[in-house]
Amino acid sequence: MAPHKYTIGQKVDFRPEMSDGPGSRGSYTITRALPGDAHDRTYRARGTQDGHERVLREKQLTPAPAGIWG
Repeated sequence: MAPHKYTIGQKVDFRPEMSDGPGSRGSYTITRALPGDAHDRTYRARGTQDGHERVLREKQLTPAPAGIWG
């Protein structure tokens, strides 16, 4: 499997797909790269709005637009 696309401290946008069930869309900061499964790599990330940490799949993430974070 390819290496992780995102790095610790990187800002990303979380966009769950309909088949993923309910999720908290929005901005997150990657806190840890986790081992993935055969389908996708996973990350632990902290929400910038609510501060909660979640496990997110790489396919659900996009890089945060430049300029938003300073």
